[in-house]
Amino acid sequence: MAVQLNHTIVHAKDRRESAEFLAHVLGLEVGAETGPFLPVETANGVTLDFATVPEDHITTQHYAFLISEAEFDAAFARIRQAGIPYWADPRQERPGEINRNDGGRGLYFMDPSRHAMEIITRPYGSGSAGGGGDDPAV
Repeated sequence: MAVQLNHTIVHAKDRRESAEFLAHVLGLEVGAETGPFLPVETANGVTLDFATVPEDHITTQHYAFLISEAEFDAAFARIRQAGIPYWADPRQERPGEINRNDGGRGLYFMDPSRHAMEIITRPYGSGSAGGGGDDPAV
């Protein structure tokens, strides 16, 4: 059997708020509670199992989601409609922009527990180094 990621636990101030936030942005569903966890399952079967912990126990993590161009359009529309701040870069130096890394599109946004979420349409290293430049989102 090939090694596969099955699930990861995501610490949150409020597991329901964080799970529903991510599910909404990505167009996914929140699964049924399993003990202290509230899962959001991706298309490849990996679950992000949200667990409520004290806020001082949360260490910011980064989660990147590879999505299609159509899914990016839909997620980006939901991000903008909800007024969620977003950036073209992980250092948050380019607010309100998307990037064109590897010839695709990508952006970063923070979840309610301050985890850095990223959506990309091309895996890193899959396209041109310049990627055609970055476009400000207007």
